[in-house]
Order: sequence, then C-alpha cells, then structure tokens
Amino acid sequence: MSVAFGLGYTSFSRSARRLSRYCRHSSRRLIVAARSAPKRVVFLGTPQIAANVLKKLYAASKQSKPEYELCAVVTQPPASQGRKRVLTKSPVHIVAEQLGISPILTPVRAGEQDFIDSMTHVHPDLCITTAYGKFLPQKFLDLPKFGTLNIHPSLLPHYRGAAPVPRALEAGVEKTGVTILYTVLKMDAGPIVAVKERELDGSEQTPELLEELVDVGADTLLNVLPSIWEGSAQMCEQDDSQASHAPKLSKDEARLSFTENAILNHNKVRALAGWPGTWADFSVGESDNAEAIRLKIGKTTVLRREGGICFDIHDVSHDAEKNALVITCGDGSRLGLLTVQPPGKRLMDAGSFWNGLRGRPLQRKRLPY
Repeated sequence: MSVAFGLGYTSFSRSARRLSRYCRHSSRRLIVAARSAPKRVVFLGTPQIAANVLKKLYAASKQSKPEYELCAVVTQPPASQGRKRVLTKSPVHIVAEQLGISPILTPVRAGEQDFIDSMTHVHPDLCITTAYGKFLPQKFLDLPKFGTLNIHPSLLPHYRGAAPVPRALEAGVEKTGVTILYTVLKMDAGPIVAVKERELDGSEQTPELLEELVDVGADTLLNVLPSIWEGSAQMCEQDDSQASHAPKLSKDEARLSFTENAILNHNKVRALAGWPGTWADFSVGESDNAEAIRLKIGKTTVLRREGGICFDIHDVSHDAEKNALVITCGDGSRLGLLTVQPPGKRLMDAGSFWNGLRGRPLQRKRLPY
C-alpha cells in the first residue's frame, strides 16, 4: 500500500482552499475547547463492512487521551430479510447497541426535518460515513463544524458510485485502492484528503477485497484525523474529466456468456462474487437424454489455450492438474471453473463435481447466450 496523488487529481483548487480555510478557522475558534474536550463524532453506515469501521473508531475513541467521542450513529432503518421477511436491524445498528452508543438514528431519508433536528441537538463536530447508502442533503452537510468525511473503496475520481469494487474488478484493473474524501452534494466528488493504493494480481474477488480496502480506509482515516482537528490537512480537488462511474449491481448481470472471452468471464465472476453471484447453464448426459443443470460459479481462472482439447466447443472437460472444469469460449480462450455449486448442494471443487458425474458427458448450453 502507498499514499498517492496521481492521475485524476488537480492542484489545490479554489473550493478546496475555502474548505481548508474553514477548517483552520474552526480549529482556531475552538482551540480552547479542543484542549479540554474530545470532538463529537457521528458515524453513518449500514452493512457489515461499515460495522467493522465503527468498531475501529470506537476502540480508538477509548484511548487514554481520546481526541474524539462517538456521540451518535446513523444507519438505515430495520428491513425485512429472509423468506419469512423478518424485520432485521442493520449490522451497524447491532454493533452500535453492543457498544452502548446512543442515540442511534434511523431516518428513512436524511433530509427529514425530525432527523435534522435530532442531529442539531447532537452538535456534531465531524461526521464519518462508510457505505451509509442514503443521499445526504446540504442541510445535513452544513451541520458538522469540520465537515463530513467518507471512506470510498476506489482511486477517485475513478469509480464513483454504489459499486466501486465490483466495477473495478469487472474492468480488470491492475490497481485499485481506497480514498478518504470530504462529502459534497455531488456523489463522491469532494476534495481528497488521503489515498492508499493496492496492486491486484487478478485473483481477488469483491467480498474479500471490499472488506480489506474499507479496513485500510479506517486506519487511514484515523491517521489523518489529527490534521483535520488542527486544520492542517492537505486536500486535493478531483479532476472531473477523469471521473468514471460504478452503477449498482443487478441480478440481470449474473449469467455468464461463453460467447465472450475467458478473461471477461473471469473478471465478471470476480466482480459479482457474493451478490448477485454468477451462473451458467449446462447439460449432463448424452444428447438424446441430456439433463439441464444450472451451476452457480464460485471461483475461476484463465487457462492457456493449448491442451485439454475438446472435440466440440460446447464440450466441458476436467483438467486434473488445475482441478478445473475447462470451458472453451467463443474466441477459443479457455476458462477454468475451480468451484461450482449444483442446485440444492454446497459449493464444491471442480474435481468433486466431475467425479459426481460418473462418466456422463458435460456440455455448456448450446444456444448462444
């Protein structure tokens, strides 16, 4: 990991300078209070990765000479989950209760006047967001004296939006990272405070990489907080001309298309791992008595073109050395399925699935898709 301000960042701009002056002014104005009382921090987040950040922030706030205290948590309201549609609190909500943080605010929209009134009574010095999942209006952003900081798992201005990690993996990038930035009205477009880069080897999948980047982001944020309080943080405005976007994922993206090359399919499996996942249709048995089967795909690899020859492009073979089901894609490239999940069964390695076929032939679906 390394700190970097590279392509996509412009020099210290007018708006960034204004924000810096504001922070310095706030710091000087409150210097006496700063020496006697911890800053009041509000955390906003919803999923488990955000709950992990909350735990780190809480632990740091309990040091012998804390710089801040967590005075409130904001998260999305309880939502119905599972087949029985049980109303369930968010992971952040649950962790906040376990840590004894109060109040816990769960507005449907962050612009609700009752919520704004509650936040006003909290008197936040700084807000910190991680995967909160709701738009923050200007009347909210105006509340904290030191602004609102966000942990965003991409190298901004690249991959602004709801799904930065999956979209980066889908594109096959060789480097990603995490950015600490100020929140402004425009999505993920605020001045940048710190960046940490992470080289990729092509095997990473979204769930593990997202957790890692957000964890590193939490450490990075804790490291820059002293400069935020002092008003000395060095900020860099983003270059909007270099921006790219990361729209949220859809179930409609889950099907693999073997008419595309192996690298594209491999990156799609990496990107959509977790939710919504990926799948493909196959047939088992002789053509006149074949059984259709849909396999969920766990992990894949890109194989060399030579070896493992199939007599038909639709035939699937097993590479015992790689322990992979070998799919020949439309351009002749080969995708190796390392783990698969048959209907109603657990995720298993390719060899276990292949042995379960008991010699019956396996083919990928013949219809173009």
